[in-house]
Amino acid sequence: MASYEALYGRKCRSPIYWAEVGDRPLLGPELVQETTKNVKLIQQRLRTAQSRQKSYADVRRRDREYEIGDHVFINVTPMKGQTRFGVKGKLAPRYVRPYEILEKINSVTYRVALLPVIEHGHNIFNVSMLRDYLRDPLHVIEPTHMLLKDDYTYEEIPIQDVNRRIKRLRN
Repeated sequence: MASYEALYGRKCRSPIYWAEVGDRPLLGPELVQETTKNVKLIQQRLRTAQSRQKSYADVRRRDREYEIGDHVFINVTPMKGQTRFGVKGKLAPRYVRPYEILEKINSVTYRVALLPVIEHGHNIFNVSMLRDYLRDPLHVIEPTHMLLKDDYTYEEIPIQDVNRRIKRLRN
């Protein structure tokens, strides 16, 4: 007795034994024809499902290519407990400052010119981590230098106290 049959009290319905419960088992070429027909039906349904999922994914997908000298934003979507590029906290922006593309390594990988402060970090990014930046001559961004430690963390120093009110508690 097979282990499946011992556990469930009935024969396993595999492609080798594809008959309905209660049918007599097929013998000879009928079994091969039945199995072949069912395998083709399964393959056709898998192709249909794959095509449907591909159509959903293609709606959002677009090919992006950048030239050397273009400027792009880098994706730094905050992850819990990580600080990247000096961006920290719940309200941190998703993308940081425009960086210049130095080199196209292949069709989906680019080398970006990072600030000298974080130059020792990895400066090669996948195209999925980059967003377009439309250069505007009136849009001038002044770089702010932060002292980052080797693990990309920094010390926050408050500039001034905004709320000086003393709160009186009941106890």
